[in-house]
Amino acid sequence: MRIIYAGTPAFAVPALEALIASAHDVVAVYTQPDRPAGRGRKLKASPVKAVASAAGIPVMQPETLKDAAAQAELAAFEPDLMVVAAYGLLLPAAVLDIPKYGCINIHASLLPRWRGAAPIHRAVLAGDAETGITIMQMDEGLDTGGMLSRKVVPIGARETTAQLHDRLAAAGAEALMAVLPAIETGELEAEAQDDALSTYASKLHKSEALIDWRQPAIEIDRKVRAFDPWPVAQTPLDKGMLRIHAAEPEPGAGQGEPGEVVAEDPKRGIAVQTGDGLLWLKKLQLPGGKPLDAATFLNGRSLLGHRLGEDSADATGSR
Repeated sequence: MRIIYAGTPAFAVPALEALIASAHDVVAVYTQPDRPAGRGRKLKASPVKAVASAAGIPVMQPETLKDAAAQAELAAFEPDLMVVAAYGLLLPAAVLDIPKYGCINIHASLLPRWRGAAPIHRAVLAGDAETGITIMQMDEGLDTGGMLSRKVVPIGARETTAQLHDRLAAAGAEALMAVLPAIETGELEAEAQDDALSTYASKLHKSEALIDWRQPAIEIDRKVRAFDPWPVAQTPLDKGMLRIHAAEPEPGAGQGEPGEVVAEDPKRGIAVQTGDGLLWLKKLQLPGGKPLDAATFLNGRSLLGHRLGEDSADATGSR
């Protein structure tokens, strides 16, 4: 088939690489315009653009697909199919109708659960036991189209968003390649989603990363894992934010007030009392510093007796 691929971040790279290596013809790649990045705010190409450019595939970066000129440009590629994975632009009806077999989406959840922008983070945050990939026939709704295939991916008990992201990206490539032959032969019928079972995976906001120590340790642990690598769970300390990169819950224990550091152990970490149980901090980052494992952190500073979540500027504890 003549395929147009539309995607932007790293999640979309494995599926594009699988298509390039296949017998299908990737006639064009659509991706978001280059954006400023880093301290110098220089324009940076998306991961998908980098792969497409290296393969010599034409790269298109329109700001929108709503205008007639952009639609005519896309139609000129005469695609049989358009494959979309975390592209970031809405596809209007006029675009959905251009390819012979329509447009399909690689979505990182088991639809109809977690429609929307952040399905991987929301699955980890909710404590879901499994998630997966849904290959979906796109319509004008938000992840509401008929399902062509679903691939279940269990979520590990200690898995982070970063780890799950990479496994789902690989699973998305596998699911895509498995479904393409049946799309081409017309043997595949889409299964309608049950809207009554849908949940919405809203876009992440940095404010969500603030820890409420009154919550149970298990829930705070989910936040730590869900917000790795961004925006990273955090709590006020020394007029700044202490960022928690890794932790482990100990349910049931109770020794102090929520947020109070009640124990320190170079091997186990730094124990913080929560609303239910302890949370052992394994990897943390002081304001302006680098992420450190607990043993290295404790070589330079003690937090014992501090109450996290409050302004700790006047507290002692540095060694």
